[in-house]
Amino acid sequence: MNLCDDAGGDGGARAGRAPVLTRRSLLRGGLAGLLAAPWANLLSAPPGPAEAEDYSEGDRAHTAGLREDEVVLGMSAAFSGPSRGLGSELYRGARAYFNHANGNGGVGGRKVALKLYDDGYQPDPCVRNTMKLMLEDRVFLLFGYVGTPTVTRVLPLLKKFQDELVYLFFPFTGAQPQREPPYGDFAFNLRASYRQETAGLVDNFVRVGRKRIAVFYQADAYGRSGWAGVRAALEGHGERLVGEATYRRGQRFTGSMRRQVEILQAASPEAVICIGSYAACAAFARDAVDLGLRVPIANLSFVGSENLLQLLSEGREDAGEYTRFLVNSQVVPSYEDTSIPAVREYRELMARHDPEVPGELVREPYSPFPQSFVSLEGFLDAKLMTEILRRLGENPDRAGLEEAVFSVRDFDLGIGEKVSFGPARRQGLQTVYYTVVQEGRFVTLDDWQTWLG
Repeated sequence: MNLCDDAGGDGGARAGRAPVLTRRSLLRGGLAGLLAAPWANLLSAPPGPAEAEDYSEGDRAHTAGLREDEVVLGMSAAFSGPSRGLGSELYRGARAYFNHANGNGGVGGRKVALKLYDDGYQPDPCVRNTMKLMLEDRVFLLFGYVGTPTVTRVLPLLKKFQDELVYLFFPFTGAQPQREPPYGDFAFNLRASYRQETAGLVDNFVRVGRKRIAVFYQADAYGRSGWAGVRAALEGHGERLVGEATYRRGQRFTGSMRRQVEILQAASPEAVICIGSYAACAAFARDAVDLGLRVPIANLSFVGSENLLQLLSEGREDAGEYTRFLVNSQVVPSYEDTSIPAVREYRELMARHDPEVPGELVREPYSPFPQSFVSLEGFLDAKLMTEILRRLGENPDRAGLEEAVFSVRDFDLGIGEKVSFGPARRQGLQTVYYTVVQEGRFVTLDDWQTWLG
């Protein structure tokens, strides 16, 4: 399922420096393996009239996605399935800021449009979506992808198509592959990494005397990334994991995590760090309490804190029993802290625009939150993306994107930490925050010793 949420027609081809990749050039360039992949139909289908014009030899790929009145960004994210809240919230936050920018003249007179596809947080659909965005929709850049298992499958495509200079901006994942060789040159990150999040959690647990740490993690690239971060952080303290248990991506809250809890319970952990999505992590936290594993349970920012809390609390008079020892790391400050300028701006624009996921992408009911950590991150992503597009000047093209990004030095997003990029610095923010549940909402954690009592 896909939709361009506010883009118009394809528009005419613009001047540039290199032709786009055709089927013939793919074969010449040694990319025949791509044609055998699940997305082969995209490349083998005969082009319609508009496509034939788009892929003519005189076409200039570096200005693809630019029209007289729009710049089109491509986004593949989870809008369906048990992780649909992540894509929905990230999109809503980004759309709130883009709507604001568009209402104030856009970027050099062009509105920012998003071409949207649903991948359900699954790698194969994300790969197909990306091929369509690059080769058929020919967006200017990729933006706001959700998840490690999806992004890690897309990065090799960006490397294969590196002559086209298609970059991925600000994915909702803290994993390492888009931060280091061989794929780091094709992505720009805003958020802190999972290594930073897991190191912070481990450091704080060890500091208050909780050294026996176990992990519960999703059995894929995301889970392994977090697992490796926890293990490395523990080794730095001369400690090791006392236990680990996994689950398969796509688990729902209604599923049982009894076996995983029993595995970890046998290791007598003093804390458990979870690397997963909100449905599975909520199920684990629920079953841990029910089976008597009453130790701090930590989650990374990707979990979607509000979605997790809703699952654990909705319809329960004893919700506090299930949330008492939750601690979630975050990569953006609390959206409750209105002393922060960007938070005030975010809350105002979310209330004013209240963006909705386009109806064509809604397959299952989802009730969005007025504010959330995920939508605040999407908002900040869009705010910085807009600034970078502005720095491209009056005649933007992809060839200028790196220079525009690297010109961002000590840029004030309004959250207290300034953003800087450079050739050896492709991640803009470094801070990790910690939150716990009080009175049915996540609040900032300042004193771990007092919290653990």
